[in-house]
Amino acid sequence: MSRISAIASKRIQQEKKLLIPYLVAGDPDLPTTLALMQELVQQGADIIELGIPFSDPASDGPVIQRGVERALDGGTTLRDTLALVVQFRQGDTETGIVLMGYLNPIEIMGYENFAASAAAAGVDGVLVVDMPPAESTELHRRLADADIDTIYLVAPTTSADRAKDIAEACTGYLYYVSLKGVTGAAITDHEAIRESIESMRQLTDLPVVVGFGIKDNESALAMASVSDGIIIGSALVEQIAQLSGGDLEKPELPQCCAVIGEARSAIDSL
Repeated sequence: MSRISAIASKRIQQEKKLLIPYLVAGDPDLPTTLALMQELVQQGADIIELGIPFSDPASDGPVIQRGVERALDGGTTLRDTLALVVQFRQGDTETGIVLMGYLNPIEIMGYENFAASAAAAGVDGVLVVDMPPAESTELHRRLADADIDTIYLVAPTTSADRAKDIAEACTGYLYYVSLKGVTGAAITDHEAIRESIESMRQLTDLPVVVGFGIKDNESALAMASVSDGIIIGSALVEQIAQLSGGDLEKPELPQCCAVIGEARSAIDSL
């Protein structure tokens, strides 16, 4: 059983929902990202999605794009991101870590090298935004051989046949995109999301978690009530934007992660 599967199984037994924050590696710098990851665990994160900085984050809205720009301005690379996971694992072997990003940096490193390096670092899952299952056979195989889950997105526009293919290929958890468009937009049609997640449950036994558009306790509660967990990205990255490098011991650090602690309290009330 993978670490992600074990975490999900534990939450199901507790009748609790998964809480998965997203942040960009190297925003505002690598030491601060490490401190943020540690603080997110304290705030109740089960799994952390760690964004790999890339120069063309097409699926991301302006908040996360600016976070990526800050990371790239600091020179953060895929190798730096993997080294960050190594540092995190020195003090935490329980929290799930998923690398989320785009294909280009992984292709440059090479699938075999990437999978081996990610496994050695302690990565549990990989989500490549711009690589659907039909095009990811080799990478998926390399990751599976390294005992790393391959996570895929399902969007409101995904056809039934394609959703079935995605569900069959996916491991760890299935990421349901709550809305059309980029990260940071607002959720408007809760009933349509509920119906889509019910459809996903007919295709997979994996946890179905919802991302995009979860900004506050109200949206966290609404999405957690119809799914197995929630992902919070833009609302957290927007707070991280207030930090400067070296804020490791300042009260700003837990304050900017408070959105995660508040979401934990909210969804635990379900």
